[in-house]
Amino acid sequence: MNPEAAPLLGTLLHTVGAAAAALCYAPQRYVKHWRWQTYWLAQAAGCWLVLPWIFAWFTIPELGAVLREAPGAAMMKSYLLGVCYGVGGIAFGVAIRHIGFSLTYAIAIGVSCVLGTLLPPVLAGTLGATLASTAGVYVIIGVLLGGGAMLVTGLAGFRKEREIRTEGAVSEFNPRLGLPIVLLAGVLSAVFSFSLAAGQPIADVAARHGAGNFQGNVIYLFSNTGAFTTTLFYCLYLIVRDRSGGEFVSAGPASLVRNYALSLLTGLLWYLQFFFYGLGHVRMGDFKFSSWAIHMIILILLSCGFGVAIGEWRACRPVTKLIVSVAIALLLGAVGLISYGNYLAALPAAA
Repeated sequence: MNPEAAPLLGTLLHTVGAAAAALCYAPQRYVKHWRWQTYWLAQAAGCWLVLPWIFAWFTIPELGAVLREAPGAAMMKSYLLGVCYGVGGIAFGVAIRHIGFSLTYAIAIGVSCVLGTLLPPVLAGTLGATLASTAGVYVIIGVLLGGGAMLVTGLAGFRKEREIRTEGAVSEFNPRLGLPIVLLAGVLSAVFSFSLAAGQPIADVAARHGAGNFQGNVIYLFSNTGAFTTTLFYCLYLIVRDRSGGEFVSAGPASLVRNYALSLLTGLLWYLQFFFYGLGHVRMGDFKFSSWAIHMIILILLSCGFGVAIGEWRACRPVTKLIVSVAIALLLGAVGLISYGNYLAALPAAA
């Protein structure tokens, strides 16, 4: 057992990161005179490229030495898997056009949650050992319940989009095209969990240099850069197609300052989810693989909860309100099961 395991604190840190992720899209509605690709490339440069280096510089002692000593294979694998994750992000955006935001969000993150959590121990051959313990059974059931709860959330969100007009609601519902794309988005989004796992040898080197609980920040130099590579090429394609490159400098002084500030805020919120993910992950004890699930489930829970709190569901029919209430209850149950399983696993270490 890991004597430094603190899964309840880890869950709290995952919650902080998930809250940042749930809020990161809010600034987008105030961006003016920019097309999507202009805004998205500006915020991605902050989130995926600049902020990982800033945070690593301040939290990883002897960063230069760590990068020289870290295995090149781990760097490259983490980077390439990050590139695949970036493709998943693009597929996510395309799927929204065909099946709406709520279904896309729920299905993509639900698939990502289950695959990104369970495939690593399956491929490592440790899933059987996990299921052999009572604590492990709680965790696995929580992961599966969370995946199912996300689908219920998606159903509620889809009903809301049909009952009331909401920003970003789908205009041409085309499940034959949208569902395969959203499944692709979910599978490739799960790859980010693999990217982080592939970069663990780099984090181990950082830990030997005294990085402690901040060791995971060094992995983002490679995983996030991979995601930025894909985003860069896609956004440049859209910019060339739409001839929108001038928007970076020609939106007017006031708009430019506001748009760049909002892009930076979006990128910061998006990056903070990874920062707190790393802090939570190192505290999850024997079942670190459950970090991805608990982070994704709490993200959906908070996104849904924020919507309820600000009245987005007030105009919905009673059946839709009941469905979203059930979804929130199931999400809470999933978080409880995963947290309790990790708590049980840490008890012998605490003793």
